[in-house]
Parts: sequence; C-alpha cells; structure tokens
Amino acid sequence: QVQLVESGGGLVQAGGSLRLSCAASGRTFSTYSTGWFRQAPGKEREVVATINWSGRTTYYTDSVKGRFTISRDNAKNTLYLQMNSLKPEDTAIYYCAAKIGPVQTLPSADYWGQGTQVTVSS
Repeated sequence: QVQLVESGGGLVQAGGSLRLSCAASGRTFSTYSTGWFRQAPGKEREVVATINWSGRTTYYTDSVKGRFTISRDNAKNTLYLQMNSLKPEDTAIYYCAAKIGPVQTLPSADYWGQGTQVTVSS
C-alpha cells in the first residue's frame, strides 16, 4: 500500500506561482511511476505531467509546457509540481498518482491522493 498526501494548493493571482508537494508513505516510492492530474469543474480529469521512477523521463501536457516542472526526491519520498505563470484556466483540483509500471499507464494508477485545490484569479 502507498498513501499519497498532496499539499501546497491555494489561491493565487494570474501570473503567480505555486509549488505542489505529494508526500508518499508505505512501500518503496522510488519504484513507482508518478504524475500529476487535474480536474476542473464540469470537465474530465486530465494528465498534467508525469515522471518515471528515476526522474529521468518527464512528460507535460501541451498547455503547461514551459510553465510547470515536475520533479521527485526519492530520498524524501516526495513528488513536486512547480507551477509558474499560472493562468485562470489552470484552476482545478490537482491529484498526484502512483503506479508500478510505465508512466503511460498512470491514468489507471493504483494510488491517488485526496487532491489539493488550485484557484487562479484573473
């Protein structure tokens, strides 16, 4: 079992920054592919960014490229998402996810956090 707890969400003005964290406990975090997803009101959940177990391979959805950075610290069992130049359309609940296997399988992740709200005002 892996427990994931997100933190770092909040209210920020457009153009501002936030750093999300996802603390993992339980089994060996370093063996898991991990990622961030988000869900806005009335919309389906979408992948934001993923990172493989070693941290060497990352993926970003087009809308966040150049603004968001995903990283992980396996020694601290923590996943991060640095979000810069935030836009109102980034407003959503952000979830971290973890799964043993390729990052492409993360949408069917075994473990999800409870979510953290990010609200960007215009």
